[in-house]
Amino acid sequence: MRPCATRRRPVLLIIGCGDVGLRVLRLLHGRWRVLALTSSAERVPALRAAGAVPLQGNLDDPRSLSRLAGLADAVLHLAPPPGEGTSDPRTAHLVQALARRPGSRRLVYASTTGVYGDCGGAWIDETRRLAPATPRGQRRVDAETRLRWAGRAFGWRVSLLRVPGIYALDREGGDPRDRVRRGAPVLAAADDVYTNHIHADDLARACVAALVRGAPQRAYHVCDDSVLKMGEHFDAVADRFGLPRPPRISRAEARQRMTPMQLSFLGESRRLSNRRLKAELRVALHYPTVADGLA
Repeated sequence: MRPCATRRRPVLLIIGCGDVGLRVLRLLHGRWRVLALTSSAERVPALRAAGAVPLQGNLDDPRSLSRLAGLADAVLHLAPPPGEGTSDPRTAHLVQALARRPGSRRLVYASTTGVYGDCGGAWIDETRRLAPATPRGQRRVDAETRLRWAGRAFGWRVSLLRVPGIYALDREGGDPRDRVRRGAPVLAAADDVYTNHIHADDLARACVAALVRGAPQRAYHVCDDSVLKMGEHFDAVADRFGLPRPPRISRAEARQRMTPMQLSFLGESRRLSNRRLKAELRVALHYPTVADGLA
């Protein structure tokens, strides 16, 4: 009797394997073979220890990406654009590299809800017109546009995950207690804006779901069920951990005390529908509200 053939594990290439990428790695352990692109030689041991095969390359140097084409069945693009300008040359370089040889047929990109600009606190879904108000949002729209074009041109199934504020108590740079401990102010209730959130573990699960079930050229809001203004969010963090609530200031005072980058987060208000996330990607949130995540 002939032995049964061993089924080949699918291969995933993660671009930008930071905190969320490592959470994805843990979810896929033993089921996928995972390659992780890194521009830092110092990160190679950590990525290897996490179960990935590290590949060195830099999205700012297209010559270093030449061997990526044809390596993986799917690509998870988690790398941010550059910190300035209105376009994303990093995503352009990645598309050029992947298109050199057939291989990847599925690509999931983690974008931002900043692509919508200010919505005046309105409820919105993924059909909302894109109107980025900041260069940060414009860079993400540029990346989304390039990837949608590549999906049509090369037959890739491209899924766009529009992600709001990512938090987790064990996430470096994403622990909401840090901001409260610094005493950073928030807007007074009359000036406050709606914000949206997703726990880092639920975002990782959404990435995996999109790799498996994401529809071609389709966008998804990856957010929880919370309906909170920014001040309410940080008040909840303070109350949960016995910290002083952040001071409240007027928008006029904020303009005097805050940097343009900080102010940009206070100038946009929207509430996101996550119906597609649940109905199409079939993600059941482990942390459906911020209160659940903080607990």
